[in-house]
Amino acid sequence: MTHPAPRRTPLTPDERVRAEAGFVPLVTEHLRASGRFRITADSPEMVDLWQAVARQAGETLRRPVVSYANGRDIVIMFGGEPSNMPVSVTAQNEP
Repeated sequence: MTHPAPRRTPLTPDERVRAEAGFVPLVTEHLRASGRFRITADSPEMVDLWQAVARQAGETLRRPVVSYANGRDIVIMFGGEPSNMPVSVTAQNEP
């Protein structure tokens, strides 16, 4: 018997605020250490969440940060650095 795919429950506004607050330090740490952060973001809601995290990370680091999404993954990195992912720019933060 085939079971239907589980449906995702959207984040509540409070969950979203807590997620952004929790992920910004993680992303800034990875950007400082390696210059990039990559994670699966396979829904529009998750892409939007990670783009907001990218913007806040850029503000925290006071450096340009861009995020690239390809429908499955999102890569967050310092602006002006080449990406190996053939994707489009989905968010950008310039100081």
